[in-house]
Amino acid sequence: MAVVKEGGAAPCGDGSGAYEDRRRQSLRARYAYGLVFFATNLLAWFVRDYGARALRGLHHVPVCGAGDSKCFQSGGVLRVSLGCFIFFWLMFATTFGTRKLHEARNSWHSGCWILKFLVYVVSIGIPFIIPNIFIQLYGEIARLGAGIFLILQLISMLHFISWCNKRWMPDPGSNKCGLFGLFLSTICYIASFAGIGVLYFLYAPNSSCAFNIFTITWTAILVTIMMVVSLHSKVNEGLLSSGIMSSYIVFLCWSALHSEPQTGSCHSHMKIAKDGDWATIVSFIIAVCSIVIATFSTGIDTKSFQFRNDEVQLEEDTPYSYEIFHIVFAVGAMYFAMLFISWELNHPTRKWSIDVGWASMWVKIINEWFAASIYIWRLISPVLSRNQFVNDEGIVPRRPTV
Repeated sequence: MAVVKEGGAAPCGDGSGAYEDRRRQSLRARYAYGLVFFATNLLAWFVRDYGARALRGLHHVPVCGAGDSKCFQSGGVLRVSLGCFIFFWLMFATTFGTRKLHEARNSWHSGCWILKFLVYVVSIGIPFIIPNIFIQLYGEIARLGAGIFLILQLISMLHFISWCNKRWMPDPGSNKCGLFGLFLSTICYIASFAGIGVLYFLYAPNSSCAFNIFTITWTAILVTIMMVVSLHSKVNEGLLSSGIMSSYIVFLCWSALHSEPQTGSCHSHMKIAKDGDWATIVSFIIAVCSIVIATFSTGIDTKSFQFRNDEVQLEEDTPYSYEIFHIVFAVGAMYFAMLFISWELNHPTRKWSIDVGWASMWVKIINEWFAASIYIWRLISPVLSRNQFVNDEGIVPRRPTV
């Protein structure tokens, strides 16, 4: 039944069917924006690695110059990233506050693709006429934006873990065993500890790799701490949430060590691939797809970033928050820029490489440690709050009787 707003009339015809069509169109639009973001990643890579030869016309643009690379390599990545940021920021501004499917801004978000394509082209083109000093300033700001994106990704990950735990693990007071949750927990922990063993084999082949050994060992310690804390009687969180989080931080550890420059004996078993080598190309494509998937999954998880998640969803309400969706993609544009230039504004890039360098490695290591710390605090904070509440309630100790 269509919802009739107070002071207004019901929509003409089958209002329920019209709302359902708009809802489907809104949900399909997410994939179109994801495709735009993916294409922009490919454009940034092309401008970085092949723009100087393939886009010779840009040499005649005053801010690009004929003999330098201000519009190519790292500078080209930042300009494409800025264009992508402008586009999604405009979408954020024009859809902010959209809550109902019958609003005109909903039609703008879900349709008008020809007009939005023109807006996208203009947004991408504007940074190529902006002086280089503003591009460098954007690069500095993009570091902060990429850090914000990593925080948003962590919030989304914690929300996903809570959802899995509520769905597949039984309540502590119930008699259910939760076999599927136990199975997933076992798989996650097997994968985590097996992954740690593989990391020792790949990145610590000898005792001289002290830093890699420390990083992997500390990751193993964090996995153990999370498992012990989650099983503590006062926490009683179960193994599923800690198992998923353990797999995540082991992945972050691998990603950090993989970003380490392959210059020492700690990578002696791994041959440094030449430009254009098929393994390098496959690794690059997987990395780009990972960026897009991470941004898309964070963007569609808009409930994680809302202060109130208990509001009743009405028939005419939008299926997700448009402004959160677009702002995630906007900071995601800053994030992919940092990965393509390895978090250094004047980083000498190598073809088909992505997110390789000491700066990239440290960003991922800090992200891993921060994610584990936040998760552990999330486990113990309710216990500390309960203890504080008990103390504040004034449970007075008994006086000894005479």
